[in-house]
Amino acid sequence: MKIHEYQGKKLFADFGMPVQDGYVFENMEDAESTIKKVQEDFNTEDVVVKAQIHAGGRGKGGGVKYSPNFDKALENAKNILGMNLITHQTGESGQVVRKVYVTEAFDIAEEYYAAITLDRGKGMDVFMVSSEGGVEIEKVAAETPEKIAKVWIDPLLGMKSFQARKLAYALGLTGDAFKAAMKIFVQMYHAYQSIDATIVEVNPLILTTDGRVVVLDAKVNLDDNALFRHKDIAAMRDLDEEDPNEVEAGKFNLNYIKLDGNVGCMVNGAGLAMATMDIIKLAGGEPANFLDVGGTASAETVKNGFRIILSDENVKAVLINIFGGIVRCDRVANGVIQAVKELGLKVPVVVRLEGTNAKEAQKILSESGVDIIPAVGMKDAAQKAVNAAKGN
Repeated sequence: MKIHEYQGKKLFADFGMPVQDGYVFENMEDAESTIKKVQEDFNTEDVVVKAQIHAGGRGKGGGVKYSPNFDKALENAKNILGMNLITHQTGESGQVVRKVYVTEAFDIAEEYYAAITLDRGKGMDVFMVSSEGGVEIEKVAAETPEKIAKVWIDPLLGMKSFQARKLAYALGLTGDAFKAAMKIFVQMYHAYQSIDATIVEVNPLILTTDGRVVVLDAKVNLDDNALFRHKDIAAMRDLDEEDPNEVEAGKFNLNYIKLDGNVGCMVNGAGLAMATMDIIKLAGGEPANFLDVGGTASAETVKNGFRIILSDENVKAVLINIFGGIVRCDRVANGVIQAVKELGLKVPVVVRLEGTNAKEAQKILSESGVDIIPAVGMKDAAQKAVNAAKGN
């Protein structure tokens, strides 16, 4: 689960990290009072107006504006709230800005990058910093990898002071700023572990002209499977920032992720779903989604899965690939027939069923009178689905 910048900063502040703070508004009626509150509470005339969406690159897209006074801040707020913000992470469709964060402003001397995530290859957390803050880290990694310093942390032992010292040294900090950065890095790792995050990122972490080290931005992604331990964080979820089909799938305990292809996939089991997407690509097609209906799929589950797949207008064919281990193939077949009849499907449906009661399922499908393309084996199923999507 992703959360907004202002929410991430609230979590960071709870762990003692110095952050660029402010207030959020969602309606223009509250813009004036919010700007004035920031100016009064932080004793400042200039503020920063920031779009709140779950994507990076907001500044380049026009979603972050420095405002030297109240009038300029109000003008920027009017322009940002409700805008369709397009960044390299939103894609061409962009994302509508529904929340605006007004913050205090700082005089910046230097910008840095800091992030923590799991290095699955080493089985340890990796803490990365770079002197190239405010820039896409992928670009830094590709063009100047020597500017990224890393330390690997055993999650059972936690972060040690020598590791924080190494990171602060890599940024070229000295004196009080060096000590402040060390403390922030330790607090940042503590936050990462405590909230079950999959990534925490600060870009930029700044050194102000008066020598302070401050968190200017916050990106926090959390492990969905651990949210039951963090009810307060789970409440931060913003459904407007998520794909509506993925949200709808969650209501039925379906694991759905939208992709860019035109062959819809309905599969039981994550491993089989991944293999199905691979074989579709090998057959010359592109999967439109990942959809795992689970090991106990019922007729109702199959119907809901169909409905979600077909809500994607790019889908030109559907491939159902079910291995009946726990679930019975005849139950899936009945669900497919029910869905085709009730939803009035207008795209070709290729069905491959193997396992428990597969023969009974094939008989049910053949006698149903429903227009379904049968397949034998995954290769045959994938090729038929790809051909059907191409109109062949």
